[in-house]
Amino acid sequence: MVIEIDTGSGFCFGVTRAIGKAEEELQNGQPLYCLGDIVHNDREVERLRAAGLITIDHEQFSALHDANVLLRAHGEPPSTYEQALRNNIHLVDATCPVVLHLQERIKREYDNDPRHHKQIVIFGKRGHAEVLGLVGQTAGTAIVIETPEEATCLDFQRDIALYSQTTKSLDDFRQIVEYIRSHIASTATFTYYDTICRQVANRIPHIQDFAAQHDIILFVCGHKSSNGHALFQECSRANARSFMIEHPSEIAQHKELIDMLHTYPVHEERPLSIGICGATSTPKWLMAACKEEIEKYLSHA
Repeated sequence: MVIEIDTGSGFCFGVTRAIGKAEEELQNGQPLYCLGDIVHNDREVERLRAAGLITIDHEQFSALHDANVLLRAHGEPPSTYEQALRNNIHLVDATCPVVLHLQERIKREYDNDPRHHKQIVIFGKRGHAEVLGLVGQTAGTAIVIETPEEATCLDFQRDIALYSQTTKSLDDFRQIVEYIRSHIASTATFTYYDTICRQVANRIPHIQDFAAQHDIILFVCGHKSSNGHALFQECSRANARSFMIEHPSEIAQHKELIDMLHTYPVHEERPLSIGICGATSTPKWLMAACKEEIEKYLSHA
């Protein structure tokens, strides 16, 4: 048996930067709060909680005064910064530079249209932390669409400016662009901006190739990770023998996976090949722990 951990999986730049900032601040010995889970992975959140990071929600944030608060990579709307100023809160801003640049572009779009005739449309997941930060740049007026099908609800008699959450599908974004382009009225304008992070988007073809190269795929990610669920779908398309787990302890719970480990037929000239990969919110140490769990399980089987 050969077990390979995908070198292209694991934290994206923005998450790595946010966690690095948290660890650096925690070394100062002062209480550090984080507004929302720093990453959509419970195991990594638990690790940082043990190091002293305190996760809070917006209601708790509004009641804080004279404290240090980390803003995670997803970014925050202007109202969060205004609240921090009122409550004398020191912000450790770990907003991903890609997200921050997108926020600034959307705010300029909104400010440059004082009559707000233009529809600012964001292709993203409603309620997602990044999307809430983007909508906040428009005083809550931006229209969020989650799928290409929802583009049918736009007013094609009015100008449209289309943006995207940084982690959405490039193919879906292009479908939306083509649909709007073919339906926009001749008296209206349509501008669109491909604001999808390439570090994330490029993982789709990479993970498809990785999944196809192995007999079995173990996909490791937190249950709350939108990116993780999207990437797992790509794994499953490329390899039907793909299994999603959040923690090494879940491996033994997958009877189908365990049966495959013992009975999956392979050619004599090569061993059984298992690939381990994950989302942009999956720490490398967790994927390594899953590899160790498989090896330990088989050594006692």
